[in-house]
Amino acid sequence: MTDKTHRIEDLTTFAMDVIHNAGEKALSYYGKGQPHIKFDEGLVTEAELNLTEFFQDQLHANFPEHTMFKDNIEHTDYSHEGKRYLWIFDPIDGVANFQAGIPIWGISLALIENFWPVFGAFYMPATGDLFHAQAGKEAFRGKKKIRISDTETFDDESLLLTYSRFHNHYNSSFPGKLRALGCTSAHICYIAMGRADAAVMANESFQDLAAARVILEAAGGKIFKIDGSEFFLNEHLNGERIEGHLLVGNPDNFTQLKDYLQKIS
Repeated sequence: MTDKTHRIEDLTTFAMDVIHNAGEKALSYYGKGQPHIKFDEGLVTEAELNLTEFFQDQLHANFPEHTMFKDNIEHTDYSHEGKRYLWIFDPIDGVANFQAGIPIWGISLALIENFWPVFGAFYMPATGDLFHAQAGKEAFRGKKKIRISDTETFDDESLLLTYSRFHNHYNSSFPGKLRALGCTSAHICYIAMGRADAAVMANESFQDLAAARVILEAAGGKIFKIDGSEFFLNEHLNGERIEGHLLVGNPDNFTQLKDYLQKIS
């Protein structure tokens, strides 16, 4: 349980402030990729480094005893001190959209306390959308509560979000529309608010999913492995890419959904 100096209100206020301020900084880079190349890696790298440094400075100034998640470092130490708080900051989800001036990208921030999720937030500065939730409570888009779609079956109006190379890996008999929007956290948050029905994900990491997972579960959704078996995000705290593909959506529809997907040998 959080002590007086780490009340959930203090932690969430810090998170909301810092993610908004990081978003304002990100907008100064947004859409400014060099037009004569398909992907301006230099712009993205500069933006990610500056945003990460900004968050590190803010965390140290406000909660110097807390830890920030870093790739390839396995965060497995249990602690009763301030180090029990681990912040997971992803400066840009949807980097191709970000550098090209397409508004579907964002910044994610999650907090876990000794491996238990506390809350997650995903902010899309170009659209102004802020998705957030405390673990075990309700999910929100701004101040409005959100909930996954409770539709029991898929039809031609259903929407399945996918990754860009989905067609190379699957034959699909899904009856609705398939779209790849280029931003994992946006995909998950759109499912959490009922705008999309499900998603197939690939090549993700703990950092990619930490915040959106909290929002999704608070909205009634869940992440499963592609075969429908249980998926445990904390098994991937080393930051390495998650092997295999994942399904996101309403748990009641998973059997039906996975039957629409046939893996290409």
